[in-house]
Amino acid sequence: MNILIIGSGGREHAIAWKIAQSPLTDNLYIAPGNPGTALLGTNIKLNSDDHQQVINAIIELKINLVVIGPEAPLVSGLADSIRNNPQLSDVSVVGPGKEGAQLEGSKDFSKNFMFRHNIPTAAYKTFSKDELSEAYDYLKSLQPPYVLKADGLAAGKGVIIAQDILEAEEALKQMLVESKFGEASSKVVIEEFLSGIELSVFVLTDGTDYIILPEAKDYKRIGEGDTGPNTGGMGAISPVPFADSTFMSSVEKEIIKPTIDGLKSEGIEYKGFIFFGLINCNGKAKVIEYNARMGDPETEVVMPRIDSDLVPLLFAAGKGEIKNHSIQFKPEYAATVMLVSKGYPDHYPKGLTIALPENQGKAILFHAGTAMNNHSDLVTSGGRVLAVTHYGSSVANAFQEAYQVANKVQFDGIYFRKDLGYDLK
Repeated sequence: MNILIIGSGGREHAIAWKIAQSPLTDNLYIAPGNPGTALLGTNIKLNSDDHQQVINAIIELKINLVVIGPEAPLVSGLADSIRNNPQLSDVSVVGPGKEGAQLEGSKDFSKNFMFRHNIPTAAYKTFSKDELSEAYDYLKSLQPPYVLKADGLAAGKGVIIAQDILEAEEALKQMLVESKFGEASSKVVIEEFLSGIELSVFVLTDGTDYIILPEAKDYKRIGEGDTGPNTGGMGAISPVPFADSTFMSSVEKEIIKPTIDGLKSEGIEYKGFIFFGLINCNGKAKVIEYNARMGDPETEVVMPRIDSDLVPLLFAAGKGEIKNHSIQFKPEYAATVMLVSKGYPDHYPKGLTIALPENQGKAILFHAGTAMNNHSDLVTSGGRVLAVTHYGSSVANAFQEAYQVANKVQFDGIYFRKDLGYDLK
């Protein structure tokens, strides 16, 4: 079968890496892809904002399966445009339509959805620019620290955790009045702070039935000891030691199933991945956020742990036929370390030459923000540059192996956290 992946980051490289292994894959295309995906299939230049351009490519390349990786094209309704085109009725599309993608595209929508369906989450209220004084009053009713979330998409950086009321009020003003995150913070969700340890759970669903994928834990803060601003993710581990069968059974009963059933009961067709950002509060899971796609860098540890052929599962999900499918996991731990440019997540240079180690051993290097320059040199093109993934017999062993390879990668100003996994020992 001919398969098209939309996206260009580490998530899409990891998905392409897994799909390329399937005997069902005839031709694999990635749009626009990156130098890493070019080693697995054919990169093609497509603007995912131009839905007709994508549709034309699907027809021309005789695509059977489309996997939409990033959140922006999902929120813009790309999946709807493909599914609603009569020429593409046989094409299986993995990714929710615009309505379902609101789970990620609007924090206010997702919080309301959780409360409607009794899904455990933090108490909250949503405010707009003309409600600034009411928002200040609500902040004063909460105990520190304070959680402020931009309502819309902000590339994983729209959450601010303020330690005191003055910091919270200033951050709120920057978000609502000064448009710190652009249109994304035209509304801000203020939540109570939940204390605990976070993890990510993923399902692949056809809107009625679902398959639970390997869980993962990522590390969002730029600094060691979980300090500094949030990033798109500095590393990840799977499996998560505390997510045992009892914990995961309660997650499925109290969170996953009510979410799938809730979408169906509201008439929202949802075929694709759901990312459940959870926090373990003294053994009880609560939802911090939904994403309408796989996480990054979690995908870089989830895909290596899937022992089954992924392609039949993806095709079945897009066609509403996942009920009779199952999935197997590899028993090993998988750890990934994200290598980032100096200055990330704020301002950072691009175009820095990357030197990869000649001997990568059993490590997998997923390209996140790389490009080829005019001299055919591999260079940096983003803040998060490469994810180094390695298997291991334990959390510590998997990270130790990944760090050995990470230390051999070179580019000017390279930075990565060296404390990943220490909190799980």
